[in-house]
Amino acid sequence: MHGRTRRSLMVIAALLTVALVAGACSSTKKDKSSTDTGSSSSTTAAAGAGSFDAATFKDASGTLKGSGSTFQQPFDNGAIEALKQVVPGLTITYGGGGSGQGKTDLQNGTVDFAGTDSLVKDEDKPKYKGEFLYFPTVAAPITVSYNLPVKGLKLDGPTIAEMYAGKITTWNDPAIAALNSGTTLPSDPVTVCARAEASGTTSNFTKFLKSAAPTDFTADPTDQPTVWTFGSIQKSQGNGGVAACVKGKTGAVGYVDFSDAQKQGLTFADIKNKNGEFVAPSLEGATKAVQASEVGADLTYNPIDVAGTGVYPLTSPTWVLVYAKQADPAKALALKAWLTFLETDAQQLASSYNYSSLPTDLARKALAQVEKVQ
Repeated sequence: MHGRTRRSLMVIAALLTVALVAGACSSTKKDKSSTDTGSSSSTTAAAGAGSFDAATFKDASGTLKGSGSTFQQPFDNGAIEALKQVVPGLTITYGGGGSGQGKTDLQNGTVDFAGTDSLVKDEDKPKYKGEFLYFPTVAAPITVSYNLPVKGLKLDGPTIAEMYAGKITTWNDPAIAALNSGTTLPSDPVTVCARAEASGTTSNFTKFLKSAAPTDFTADPTDQPTVWTFGSIQKSQGNGGVAACVKGKTGAVGYVDFSDAQKQGLTFADIKNKNGEFVAPSLEGATKAVQASEVGADLTYNPIDVAGTGVYPLTSPTWVLVYAKQADPAKALALKAWLTFLETDAQQLASSYNYSSLPTDLARKALAQVEKVQ
């Protein structure tokens, strides 16, 4: 057997092993809403930008450190584990902490890459130590999860905005009832759960509210975490923290990434999109949102509240940020290995962790950009 063929089989075996482990880990009991809104393999499966050739990166070694988005963390950790199987000399750690933390850490030079679900503000760009690049990774729904004995709840931008502004305080409020004709809604008080730290999930959630309910949501989406001003809101760290907040109290509602919502067995609402459809969070809906988005020259895009049939309007993008110029050639090679893997074979892992893989053309553009890391 030729060496390259053997290496390709090793990569495939590693991916299958990680996917099987992920499937086992995600087999915790789910409610009907979680089970019925899984991925559609016909629309979410993707081959990435090609196959990862371990021989190209056989000399990649040392340690890469990352921090940032908890939204993308399950996928990142799965990709790190799979890459370790084929490039054993390279060790990668990813610390989470939120998109804001990752950006700050990259600015300060304490990490080699940052995970983020939101873009760098123009006023923050001078804080970085040189040119940085956006590498898109995966996408996924942000669920509006709730803790009630009610299935199939329908919500739209204005009702969600009013809950997060403290204007809707009970679940049988006329605004919610109007969207859910024929459904008996309880009179439980609404407990609102949100992120405590600067977060890409918060950024994308509030961008949706600003787009879908501009008269009901008047806060600045970039003003984090102080965007939540009324006193009764419950703030938690990370997507997992918000998921726990929702799960822990009847009547709670919170914005939670699809992966954590599935893991915690949460119930989540169907959200009204720009086409007037109520769409459940799913990988298929997220894929359609990404496909309907315009991609910039720097590989940024915005799938929030885009128009299109079947689009899930609360879809979050994710990126890995790295500096284009690296002082250490070994570090540059290690980053190239990591980024190349993310845009190729790691895309096959996405659905195993409840993420939508990138459209092939976007993954190819990202792969071509890897050569800018020197």
